Amino acid sequence: MKKIAVNHINKKLAEQMSYIESTDEKYERKLRRAAEMIADEHSERPIILLSGPSGSGKTTSALKIDNMLDEMGIHTYTISMDDYFLPRGRFEELIDDNGKPDYESPLRIDIPMLSEHMEKMLNFEEVVLPKFDFAHQTSHKGELFKRGKDDIIVFEGIHALNPRVTGSAGDSARCMYVSTRTRIELSDGTLVHPSLIRLMRRLVRDEKFRGRAPAQTLDMYDSVQRGEQKYIMPYKMRAEQTIDDDGRKPFSIDTFISYEPGVYKTLLLDKLRRESETYEGFEKFGDMLRLLEEVDSVDLSLVKPTSLVREFTGGSKYLD
Repeated sequence: MKKIAVNHINKKLAEQMSYIESTDEKYERKLRRAAEMIADEHSERPIILLSGPSGSGKTTSALKIDNMLDEMGIHTYTISMDDYFLPRGRFEELIDDNGKPDYESPLRIDIPMLSEHMEKMLNFEEVVLPKFDFAHQTSHKGELFKRGKDDIIVFEGIHALNPRVTGSAGDSARCMYVSTRTRIELSDGTLVHPSLIRLMRRLVRDEKFRGRAPAQTLDMYDSVQRGEQKYIMPYKMRAEQTIDDDGRKPFSIDTFISYEPGVYKTLLLDKLRRESETYEGFEKFGDMLRLLEEVDSVDLSLVKPTSLVREFTGGSKYLD
């Protein structure tokens, strides 16, 4: 179990710019090693399946690897599997254990369309990619796409490693898994679970990009957690377990950015303090609130557009 003390983070934040830069560089090195190994056999395995739970940084990780491979002269295209979600009216019959629509189910994906597109891409045939609108829960036609010779395609999504969803990729795919794994130790020794780091990311992202108030995102927490345990975690071991020369597993990556709680403090602390007074059952999020109270704040303007943190706060080089 990896852990870091909030007091250590605060000490490092005394020199914010150098700490931010070194932390971002550490994450970049992890991805570059994976990209190098992908490049070594890209002709035999042109499909990358990149999975991870909600808020894990899948999109930025995929797009950074995309850019790195492009820089190596291997043209790469990233496709978000979220765009294959079924629109409103076509998945509500999927019910979770609480009798509510199961937004985490892999059957929310248009699996026949995805399988057809994967097969056509491997055969260098044209497809019309779908585009999903989260705000309105609708789907429409996107751009025309045709894979070129020796091109790589990165499919990123929470169900990317589920063989029921992407089994059609067969032996042509390399599997990757990304998530936050580091626990943060508070001043009293309490360890903040990595899932709460991802929740902070989602709270920031959902309000900015998906029109959800904090209480709405908190409402979804239990359902998201159940979905992860049922639909995502059973398949994470499909990620390559190869140990590289440095003793690391380059296709199973911890995306925790140690300065990020300080960024979220300025964006969330006051809102969560208000929620703590009115939101029923807020106690389960108490460690998250205490972390935001203990960590020193980080000015968002110091965070570069290339940082993974920008996926959630806005201003990303890769998304905006």
